[in-house]
Amino acid sequence: MADTEVTLPRPVGVPVRSPQGRRILVATVLGASIAGIDTSVVTVTLPDIGRDFGASFASLQWTVTGYTLSLASLILLAGGLGDRYGRRRIFLVGVTVFTLASVLCAIVPDIGSLVSARILQGIGGAFMAPASMAILQSTITPDDRPRAIGTWSGFAGIAGVLAPFVGGWLLALGSWRWIFLINVPVAVIVLLVTVRHVPETRDGRASRMDWGGSALAVVALAAASYALTGLPVNPRDPWAVTSVGVAIAAALGFVWWERRTASPMLPALLMKCRPFVTINVITFIVYGAFGVFSLIFTIALETVSGYSPTKAGSALLPITVISLLLAPSSGKLAARIGPGLQLAVGPALCGVAALMALQVNPDTSYWGVVIPLECVFGLGIAAMVAPLTAVALSSAPDERAGVASAVNNAVARGGGLLWIAALPPIVGLTGSSYTRSEAFLPGYRLICVICAVAFVVSGTIAAAVFRSHAPCDRRVLLAHPMPHPLCR
Repeated sequence: MADTEVTLPRPVGVPVRSPQGRRILVATVLGASIAGIDTSVVTVTLPDIGRDFGASFASLQWTVTGYTLSLASLILLAGGLGDRYGRRRIFLVGVTVFTLASVLCAIVPDIGSLVSARILQGIGGAFMAPASMAILQSTITPDDRPRAIGTWSGFAGIAGVLAPFVGGWLLALGSWRWIFLINVPVAVIVLLVTVRHVPETRDGRASRMDWGGSALAVVALAAASYALTGLPVNPRDPWAVTSVGVAIAAALGFVWWERRTASPMLPALLMKCRPFVTINVITFIVYGAFGVFSLIFTIALETVSGYSPTKAGSALLPITVISLLLAPSSGKLAARIGPGLQLAVGPALCGVAALMALQVNPDTSYWGVVIPLECVFGLGIAAMVAPLTAVALSSAPDERAGVASAVNNAVARGGGLLWIAALPPIVGLTGSSYTRSEAFLPGYRLICVICAVAFVVSGTIAAAVFRSHAPCDRRVLLAHPMPHPLCR
């Protein structure tokens, strides 16, 4: 029987060093990577897109937040769909939708059409992201999962960092439109490897889908994003003011619905687990700060320092190299000593790097400023990403792997979405400010300080909560109807 027809019985799994295990890792890593690539690659091309379409800074924000909005809003639902209908099946759907949307992004005639295509891309990404991690969690042998998760985290993360360099190179060759077409050959490889070598897994006890909760989540995030983008520019904008009320009502409605529906997308058991809740608070802060910092730092190198897109993108390569080398070992170390130390030190290093970025000016030294701060950032990311992901997953039963991964992904994407929507207009980065150094630099520096503080706060929370115990034991969560004492 072909391995594509096999559904793995528990607790049997595939060793990560076996031929099939390596192919599973390739498929999931590449799938998660193309979702991350476009998040990063668009950043380095924003000035060119803006000039090409004559777009405002708010419109450019929506090319980023439109993608993140649909991804963050639907990722919980997609995780549940994977648990019920099959993680491989949902993963394949996501890759297909994402690829088709990428082609649309490459041929759009105006900024509005680009935002719409990016929203469709986000839908595909929402199906890919939780499914890729859930496939690893449900197919790889338990002993090999820390190594697999570390490798997945490292490669998926560095793909998003490598993307700006590739985007800059493609811009030098021709148009920004080529950056979206680079997804197509990678997606073809992912589809072929997944169909041929990845076994199907699902939760036979999965219940009905929570369509009501998903709809409320979409409305809440969309309204909040619109309000955060519009209010700092015009506090009296009636649409923005109305969006505040809609966002609050939808958020409260989501909480009410999740407490009463028979099949909530956000299980109460997960929300009673202290490590799971804490790690998602940390995720929101870290990924929010990292998202907005990546956006404005890349633009600053081009607008303030006069770097070409290729040079601005290549400045991020140290993060790629360091994460590539250290992420697998980081996952193994966290499995041996617990996540606390790395979750405290990693964000602190990122905070230091954010403060180092204050040195960016019209004469910024590539080797004296940019490369050192990116090396520090790379060390911070390598230290914290693998244990952060491992805690989020190990705090949930294997049968809830898709939902746990989806929650953590949704929090990460939602953090980036809201921070990117809110901070630039709050600090005065509006209109065409991204095209003029003297208008961009003050807001840029304020965001660097805010991000540094946020990183330090998240590391402090991690040090306080995870200093004395490991993540919740999945077997305890499965055996007892009430949360483990550590999860109260």
